[in-house]
Amino acid sequence: MAGKAARSLAKVLVVLFFMFPIFWILVMSFQTNGEILSLPPKLVFTPTLLNYASLLVGHLKTSVGMLTITFMRNVMNSFILSAGSVALALVLGVPAAYAFARFKFRFSEDIAFTLLSLKFAPALLVVLPVALEFQQIGLDNTYVGLIWIYQLITLPLILWIVRSYFEDVSPDIEYAYRVDGHSWLGGFVKIAIPLAGPGIAAAGLLAFIFAWNDFIFALVLASGPKQPVTVGALAFVTASGIQYGQIAAAVVLSIIPTFAIALYAQRWLVEGLSLGAVKG
Repeated sequence: MAGKAARSLAKVLVVLFFMFPIFWILVMSFQTNGEILSLPPKLVFTPTLLNYASLLVGHLKTSVGMLTITFMRNVMNSFILSAGSVALALVLGVPAAYAFARFKFRFSEDIAFTLLSLKFAPALLVVLPVALEFQQIGLDNTYVGLIWIYQLITLPLILWIVRSYFEDVSPDIEYAYRVDGHSWLGGFVKIAIPLAGPGIAAAGLLAFIFAWNDFIFALVLASGPKQPVTVGALAFVTASGIQYGQIAAAVVLSIIPTFAIALYAQRWLVEGLSLGAVKG
């Protein structure tokens, strides 16, 4: 009994340890800069919504004047770039993952590993030549250019995760479907993809989060109108100081989309697992 209580207490402490930074950011988002910077920290304060209001309205009053904030546009940019890059990566990556899982051809493993190695390469290694090339072909500071370069983040992730799920799906099910007179494409769309649905959903979710969190590519390849929320947060570092309250509120608001998508995908994953069950 004592051992069970100790394990429960240890689990609670671990959860509190990892959740405390999120809790503290949430508390900071309802404080003024003076309260945030006070020593010792104020545990009792009057909550304010001015930090969130300045983000939603787009204006922040500072000691040096009125500061224009484009945070909501940055959030929309992040959604467009992340969703667009994941959609393109799924269109390219899912058929490629199926091909690597079902067909063995020369240099297949080398090609697959080369694609995966793109995920390992640091962004600073490729961002400068990509920036120069984009300036030559007119793709700098465009959604198309950023979605294209985001394939270095999303495509290898989707390819390798989905490939492992396709490998776990028995090819005999597809053979039986094709014996009934259906085409190879029909088997891929109606059999392989539904059975690998949990892997596709998980890969898409992870790719979306990685694309949402990108900073280097967006910082170099995008200016104000196209910058995502990760780069737009730099606007809170002003001549009058760092606006910690607005930064905390921006972090909270930027977490909401990915958190909502994660909750939705979790429910979809459970449904996909039940759809993919195979009775022997």
